[in-house]
Amino acid sequence: MSRISATFAELRAAGRRAFIPFVVAGDPDLAATEHAAQALVRAGADLIEFGVPFSDPIADGPVNQRAGHRALLRGVTLADVLDLTHRLRPKVAVPVVLLSYFNPILQYGLNRFCADAASSGVDGVVVPDLPPEEADGIIAAARPAGVDTIFLLAPTSTDERIRLVAERSTGFIYCVSLTGVTGVRERVSADLGGLIARIKGLTSTPVCVGFGVSTPDQAREVARVADGVIVGSALVAVLEEDGDRITRLEHLAGTLRRGIDVS
Repeated sequence: MSRISATFAELRAAGRRAFIPFVVAGDPDLAATEHAAQALVRAGADLIEFGVPFSDPIADGPVNQRAGHRALLRGVTLADVLDLTHRLRPKVAVPVVLLSYFNPILQYGLNRFCADAASSGVDGVVVPDLPPEEADGIIAAARPAGVDTIFLLAPTSTDERIRLVAERSTGFIYCVSLTGVTGVRERVSADLGGLIARIKGLTSTPVCVGFGVSTPDQAREVARVADGVIVGSALVAVLEEDGDRITRLEHLAGTLRRGIDVS
């Protein structure tokens, strides 16, 4: 059983939902990301998701795009993110997931990436621009390395698509709460409960929801129907500000954790 699967099994047994914060690795710099990850764990994160900076992040909204751009200006690469995870492993026990577009992984080499990811302590990978139908290569490289492959579903996904994503996903399924890009939204989609129920009717793999979740109330609402809550842009926006970013990040993450726990 992978570290991700074990985490969800423990949470399920305790009747709890996962809190999965996302930050862009290298924004504002790699040292800050290292401190941010530890702060997020102190605040109650069950998994951590690092975004790998990329020049054309088609699924990301303005906040995450700016963060990725700042990291790229500092020269942050996929190899740097793997090194970051390796340095964090003695300090952070929770699973780490990388969200990377496919081109950096392809340029790195699929087999080399999965082997290095595993040895660095990465537990899973989300590739938002890689359809599951075209993922044979990364799945073949990830399975022997013990790296979970996590694919995305959306409100427009058919039952056939749900079955395919469930078949190809390990660890958890990433459910996009709305059509569009990442970013802060005023409310959670009213159709989310029905979408999650439809997914859960076709698979027992944990389902986590991201895109547009930014407040404790929204996190609480999502946690009532999903196995995990992914929060990105609201946290990334804190790191964009000057001052004591890490303290403010930990405070916001703590409020999100408490929102999830009272769902």
